[in-house]
Amino acid sequence: MNSFVIADPGLCIGCRTCEVACAVSHQSGSCSGTLERESGLHLAIEDGHLVSRDSYFQPRLKVIVGSKVTTPVLCRQCEDKPCAKACPNNAIVTEDGYVKVYQARCIGCKSCAVACPYGAMAVVVQEVAPAADALFKRPQTKARALKCDLCNHREAGPACVEVCPTQALRLVTPQSLDNLNRQKQLASAEAMLAGLGR
Repeated sequence: MNSFVIADPGLCIGCRTCEVACAVSHQSGSCSGTLERESGLHLAIEDGHLVSRDSYFQPRLKVIVGSKVTTPVLCRQCEDKPCAKACPNNAIVTEDGYVKVYQARCIGCKSCAVACPYGAMAVVVQEVAPAADALFKRPQTKARALKCDLCNHREAGPACVEVCPTQALRLVTPQSLDNLNRQKQLASAEAMLAGLGR
């Protein structure tokens, strides 16, 4: 069973700290978690979403701020992976306990984004340098499917969970899910016993 991050809408305050931590954690290069831009970041909130004109600043989760709910939405690392079933190039697989996207196989068809029941898959297009042996040296574009990868590159785990000021996000592991189920079963059994008057 895959681990996943889940959000508690009752605790989320919509601060978007998780989005920033995710984007910084996944910035191009070494994923070192530091920003090295002389001109700074150009962030704005448009239509309730954190947006950037910087192509490398792409969070893999979205905070939804509405009149009735405020919560991060991110990949649930589905066991049956509708996104993977929809991918014509087998770019989406389960490895190392999470659902992974092989970017070299991604063609940007957006089938995964359409198939995801949570809206947690995003396809972004970035400008890339032309290959050294390319006939024309014009800039080219490459599509990438982005989704939560549980910050597999970080020893500390998901950056969003680490930085959330209200602990609205938590990592659910197979072991913690088993423990939660055992607690619920015990509570249910005790409630049944109390209902019998014993």
